[in-house]
Amino acid sequence: MPTLGVILLTFVGCAAAMAWLSPVAEKIGLVDIPNKRKVHSGHVPLIGGIAMFGALLLSCFLFAQYNQLLSLYLISCGFIVFIGVLDDKYDLKVSLRVVAQVLIASILVFGAELHLQQFGDLMGLGVIELGVAGPFITVVAVLAAINCFNMVDGIDGLAGSMALITFLGIATLGVQGGNWSVVVLTFVGATIAYLMFNLRWPARRLPKVFMGDAGSMLIGLTVVWLLVINTQGPDSTFRPVTSLWLIALPLMDMTAIMFRRMRKGHSPFEPDREHIHHIFLRVGFTPIQSLLIISFVGVLFATFGVMGELFNWPAWVMFGTFLLLFAGYCASLRHIWVLSKWFRRWRGIEPEVTEKTKY
Repeated sequence: MPTLGVILLTFVGCAAAMAWLSPVAEKIGLVDIPNKRKVHSGHVPLIGGIAMFGALLLSCFLFAQYNQLLSLYLISCGFIVFIGVLDDKYDLKVSLRVVAQVLIASILVFGAELHLQQFGDLMGLGVIELGVAGPFITVVAVLAAINCFNMVDGIDGLAGSMALITFLGIATLGVQGGNWSVVVLTFVGATIAYLMFNLRWPARRLPKVFMGDAGSMLIGLTVVWLLVINTQGPDSTFRPVTSLWLIALPLMDMTAIMFRRMRKGHSPFEPDREHIHHIFLRVGFTPIQSLLIISFVGVLFATFGVMGELFNWPAWVMFGTFLLLFAGYCASLRHIWVLSKWFRRWRGIEPEVTEKTKY
């Protein structure tokens, strides 16, 4: 299988699909409209996810060998993109969206009978076996991955950058060959194409697009499935603890934010402007500066995971380090108003005129 050929083909295919679909999306109203939480300019087509799915189908048709597992994966992707498009168009209720995600995850987990079996030696006391709870924990993992990439999609380029870091990390560790290599390489090429349109770089004349819920949910579903395939069974290519580091930043942000919302008596899915990218904007960084800094941190986390795997660092050390960083992140969120005020003063930026945010 030509590695660069798959990446190039999916890059070109995804880019062509976005260029063709942009005017179509405008005509049918599949666009993102600015509101109090969305400060972009104009109506932006929500077709990134559809284009990625098209590129996936193309690459699988040309390079993959069909079997039941791949078929179930593609069927699940089709359903998740369909639900995502409906959500982008009609803003579905959270409950309906979650039920749909559970059913779609179940196609893979129970239909393919491939799920998490163990977490590895996270405590230094032996491998943690999941037994009969494995399939249900896997469904929860799918929901978590879907929503962590959805929630991080708040400024231009961020969700795409986080996804690209994860896919490159998986590719670096050497995914199982055949079909799943095709999937990983497809998303590397398609995500690069999406970022080119989303950031409108290197040409400003490119039509700006968003991936929409269809794209973020497709990425989340694919990421968790690749992680399950590559961490479970006798042919696994890396340990479960390494997975945490490959999606560390989106996972930490989602978990901390959901806990904070529930602590305040709100729904964990209630949207707000208190994610990590909003914090960077609040302390005075521009969107592009925020993107570069957050992406750099994401690369550091993923690199730590890859290095830990390559040098076989103890799983309990990697897990303990992850928990310490997560605890520090949560503590920072609890005092973010004070930290933001201090940082703005240090940078010589005028204090915010808005009402203090309650964390």
